[in-house]
Amino acid sequence: MSLNDPITVSANSPTPALTFSVVQRDGVGANRLDNANRYGLVFTHSNPLDSGAKQERHYMKVSQDKDATSPYTGGTSKQTASVSLSVTIPAFGWSQAEKVALVQALIDTLADSDVTIGAFLGFNS
Repeated sequence: MSLNDPITVSANSPTPALTFSVVQRDGVGANRLDNANRYGLVFTHSNPLDSGAKQERHYMKVSQDKDATSPYTGGTSKQTASVSLSVTIPAFGWSQAEKVALVQALIDTLADSDVTIGAFLGFNS
């Protein structure tokens, strides 16, 4: 099953509205770009029924490119930052609802006021 092309993501300050269009798709995932804002989106999947693997795997990465000036040399070059989510689940024993709940637990924990994205990026653990 494929997601819509393009995927549109509403603006949520400080992130602008994003429109991710497919630039490459194969049987295990897709690469998408929002050229206007220089964001990328990657999905890959591994199904034990198709690959013979012992685990089901899902990976999602959002990246952003920008031209940045080095504080050391004063030169400007393309830099890329990224954040990813990797999900690994045994080939049996978890229902779809339990898989969803596991990923949601990570998202909810990161959004919790005791954790927050800012605290996480501030080296708090």
